[in-house]
Amino acid sequence: MKYINKKLTIERVSVQAIANKYNTPTYCYSFNKLKENIINFKNNFKSFSPLICFAIKSNTNVNLIREIKKFGLGADVVSKGELMTAIKAGINPEKIVFSGVGKTTDEISYAIDKKILLINAESKSEVFEINRVAKLKKKKVFIGIRINPNTDAKTLTQISTGKKENKFGVNNKTLIELVNYCKNSKNIKLKCLSVHIGSQILDYRPYEKMLKVLDKILNIIDHKFEFIDLGGGMGISYDDKTKKLNYKKYNIAIKKFLKKHYSKIIFEPGRSIIGNTGILISKIVYIKKSERKNFVILDAAMNDLMRPALYGAVHRTLPSIKKNKKTKKIYELVGPICESTDKFSTLKNFQELKEKEIVVMSDVGAYGMSLSSNYNVRPKALEILIKGSKIKIIRKRQKYSDLI
Repeated sequence: MKYINKKLTIERVSVQAIANKYNTPTYCYSFNKLKENIINFKNNFKSFSPLICFAIKSNTNVNLIREIKKFGLGADVVSKGELMTAIKAGINPEKIVFSGVGKTTDEISYAIDKKILLINAESKSEVFEINRVAKLKKKKVFIGIRINPNTDAKTLTQISTGKKENKFGVNNKTLIELVNYCKNSKNIKLKCLSVHIGSQILDYRPYEKMLKVLDKILNIIDHKFEFIDLGGGMGISYDDKTKKLNYKKYNIAIKKFLKKHYSKIIFEPGRSIIGNTGILISKIVYIKKSERKNFVILDAAMNDLMRPALYGAVHRTLPSIKKNKKTKKIYELVGPICESTDKFSTLKNFQELKEKEIVVMSDVGAYGMSLSSNYNVRPKALEILIKGSKIKIIRKRQKYSDLI
C-alpha cells in the first residue's frame, strides 16, 4: 500500500473508491503482494526445493487458495472442512498434509479416500485409529508422526506449540514405540517426522534448537524418513519496529541438518504467505468523547477481526485520505460489539479523525477472516482481490437472510 496524491491505494485502486463502491467493512487482498511473498519464500529455500504446503487455517478463502495453487503450492489442513476446501481449490491431493491433534474417524476415512500425501499423527491412539480404518478399507496409508521437541519458540504463549506443556506431538519414548508399531503394520507406512513449534516466530534461533533436537532423535531411531516436516510459524512484521525473521540463517541451519539427515523438507507457511496481503477497510460510525478518551467507533468489530481481542495483537491503522496536520487527541479504535475487548488500537500523534471517514487496518490477510464469526448476529464482511486496477469479489458479503 502507498499514498498517491494523499489517497491510500492498494495496487492501483484507492481505498476510498473501494469503500464508496462496496461499502464497509470489507477485506481486500493484493494479488501482487501474494505473488511476491510466494516467490520470496521459494527463493529463500531454493537450494533444497521443499514442498510448500500453504496452511489453510490462516485464510480459508477458496478463491485465494486457487491463486496460491497456481504457484505450485500444496496445502496443510487440520480438519475435514479445510481438506474439502483445498480439494475444491484444485490442490493436488499428493501435496496435502493433514495435521492436528483430534482427527475423527470420519476425517481419517475421508483423508484416506482422497489419497492425500500424509496424515500427520500426534498420539498413539490416533496412529492405532488410522491403522484400524486403513485395515477396514484394505488400504496402505502414508503417515507422519509429530514430535514435541520441548522448544520455546519465543512467541506469544497462546500460539506456542512446541513445549512439553503444549498438547501437540509425542515424546521420544512414544515416538520409538510408534516407529516399531508401524514397522509391523501392513496398513500404514511411516514416511514423515513432523514438528511445529509455534506461530509468528521472528527469531531464527528457536528453529536452530528445533533442528538440533531432530538431529538427536534421528541419531537414535532406526528408521529412514522420506519427509521431514518442519511446520511453519515464520512471522511477519506488524509494525516498522519489529525485526524480520532471518531466513538466510534458518536456511543455513537446514542445509547443515540435511547434510547429515537427507530427506525431502516440507514447510507449512500461512502468515508469511498471506499475512501482509490483506487490509480491512472500515468506516467511522461515531466519535464519542469521554472524560478520558476519544472513542472512535467503527463499523468493523471483533467478529470481523478477532486477533486484537484474542491475542492483544495490534494492526497498523491508516487513514484512507492523508492529512498533513496531526492532533494531540488520543483515539481508541473500537467496534460496536457489547464487549470491552472489542477494540483494535490506541492512536497517538495521529491526524484528526471525523465521523464517516474511512480507516484501514493493515496486515490482516492471515487469521483475519478465517477467525471471524457471526457474533451479535453480524453478517461477515465482503472479500475482494485486487490485481492492478481490477477488482474481483472473491466472497460475497453475508446478508441477514443468510443468518436468520
